[in-house]
Amino acid sequence: MATLEKIRNRAGVLVAVVIGLALFAFILGDILGSGPSLFTNRQFEIAEIAGKSISYENFQQKVDQLTDIYMLNTGESSLDAETHERILEEAWQVLLREIILEEEYERLGIEVSAEELFDMVQGRNIHPIVRQLFTDPSTGAFDQSAVIQFLRSMNQDPTGQQRAYWLYVEREITRERKLAKYNNMIAKGLYITPLQAEFAWNANNKSVDFDFIVQRFDTVDDSLVSVSPADIRRYYRRNRDDFSQTASRDIEYISFDIAPSEDDDRAAREWIEEMEEEFQEVEEVRQFINLNSDVPFDRRNYSYEELPETIAEFMFSAEPGDIYGPYFENSRYKLSRLVEINFVPDSIRARHILIQPGPELDYQQAQNRADSLLDAARRGESFEMLAMQFSDDMGSRFEGGNLGWFTEGMMVEEFNNATFSAPRGEFFIVETQFGFHIVQVTDRSREEKKIVYATLAREVTPSSATYQRIYSRASQFRGMNNTYEQFSEAAAEQGLPVRVADNILINDKELPGLPNARELVRWAYDAREKAISPIMEIGDRFVIAALTSVRQEGYQSREDVSDEIEGILIRQLKAEIIAARLQERIEAGEELYSIANSLNTNVEQAANISFTSFSVPVAGIEPRLIGTATTIDENRLSGPVIGENGVYLLEVTSISIPEEKDLEMEKNRLGNSIRARVNFDVFEALREQANVKDNRHQFY
Repeated sequence: MATLEKIRNRAGVLVAVVIGLALFAFILGDILGSGPSLFTNRQFEIAEIAGKSISYENFQQKVDQLTDIYMLNTGESSLDAETHERILEEAWQVLLREIILEEEYERLGIEVSAEELFDMVQGRNIHPIVRQLFTDPSTGAFDQSAVIQFLRSMNQDPTGQQRAYWLYVEREITRERKLAKYNNMIAKGLYITPLQAEFAWNANNKSVDFDFIVQRFDTVDDSLVSVSPADIRRYYRRNRDDFSQTASRDIEYISFDIAPSEDDDRAAREWIEEMEEEFQEVEEVRQFINLNSDVPFDRRNYSYEELPETIAEFMFSAEPGDIYGPYFENSRYKLSRLVEINFVPDSIRARHILIQPGPELDYQQAQNRADSLLDAARRGESFEMLAMQFSDDMGSRFEGGNLGWFTEGMMVEEFNNATFSAPRGEFFIVETQFGFHIVQVTDRSREEKKIVYATLAREVTPSSATYQRIYSRASQFRGMNNTYEQFSEAAAEQGLPVRVADNILINDKELPGLPNARELVRWAYDAREKAISPIMEIGDRFVIAALTSVRQEGYQSREDVSDEIEGILIRQLKAEIIAARLQERIEAGEELYSIANSLNTNVEQAANISFTSFSVPVAGIEPRLIGTATTIDENRLSGPVIGENGVYLLEVTSISIPEEKDLEMEKNRLGNSIRARVNFDVFEALREQANVKDNRHQFY
């Protein structure tokens, strides 16, 4: 428990504070160290950042440190795959910022002194993270004495977790302060000129109404334009940057689901039927369930509403020992037996003092201290003062041991069972995995009927014979179809759905329909185009894939984009023809409505269009049309304007400009807007300059 309880309760707010201060894109811990080994052993280089080599071993050490902090925060003892992937990404983001920004700090002489750190922890300018951790939830007031008491006692924690977490907090607030200094330095160097302010003010406040006509590109027949291969080559050469691409892959894949057979289902059903009599007669229900069932015994008391709908009515009308089933639920055959009927509160309120065995107190000494504290509490000594002085639970220590209200199942089993069966006001000791707890239940909600039940379950899973049969089918398919053509033809002949995953990036972990597909992504980046993958077991299926397209980092080939370029050039040629026709009419002195009549088109109206408008009614998204309309004079035919969807002629009919201009306010607004982007824009510029080489895909 220790400070972990407080950390768990407040970690969300803590992270929000840190993100709000732009400390890191992801903030969970100190994952960076220093030393010469960081930039050695290029054979196992996981990245190169600003010319510095990062080894896999060193990076993994940082990931391990970050994992420890996460477990300390949450109280979890293991990570699921999703959390592990998130921590890997968080470690990478912090690594980038650490190396890139620390170099800037050193170059500019930015640092945080010991006096500053003291001021943020115990002085007059308490850091928001520290303030949040040591704010009394009952009063909302920051308790500076609690900080001092914590710092004095943290080295007494035998696990070392309190000290480790505090060092983590200190490093994070130090880094945040450095980042704030750096960003403030840059922000103060930004300046908005009067011309910028006036332009921005006009863009936001000047609006126009205008009439316009449009000639769509399809009004020119395709036979009037032609594009040669030389034209395509020339356009590609001049505009190659428009066709840059990141490395990506496309695959097609088939899958063979590893699903239970009818024989597997029948075997599970027969097993549960054969066990019914023994389950009915057994006395040690908990031991029987834990030895035989696919779900462990749950000692919790359940209300009617908390039970599965399938068994709720039966359990609340049955007698202890009665059995419901067999029945099928959630891929399992089940038998459920009513074990106990109890009348217990829905929630209770309690306080405790935790005594943990460790280097300073062995098991017997911890037990003796707990017995002494129990006697002291029963004699009437202040429980709050005893908790403040002796409790190893730093989360409740400064609150007199108060745990607040909690419902059944929130605490570890031994603590839960003891407190929910204890009367109000009595002092007693409970031993759990955390140590010895001196406990008093201070309040109980109204008692209600609840039941304890046991479920004997057998999951319907593929047997080894089923697994081998499905694998043999996949193996036969793979062995007989070694080319892409054979793969496609065989899938069609056998009625196997071929799924597609396009634009796979090098660090992708999941593909459409395939979670945890990292192995397949790695294969796609190692294989040649049109290759067929080996059989891969991904989740509950065997997968065979074909690599259909390989795109390397750089530029798309001219052949791949020739159709796109041809379409662009055809549109340009058509636009030139339309623009020339319209220009002739303008030079002939025709008015907008006259031109519209002769072209058999309508004059459209647009109102309240400003430079910052996104689109124009009827026309759509047309930035050139908007830019022209907001910068030309009133009552003058203008154009032709070649837009995204056609060629336009327009005439501004009204211009609206507020008489008073508050350019000073506009300067402040622009300045605030630019400064708000400093955190992101500056780091992105530094990252681009750092020439980051990311090789994580080779290791994870």
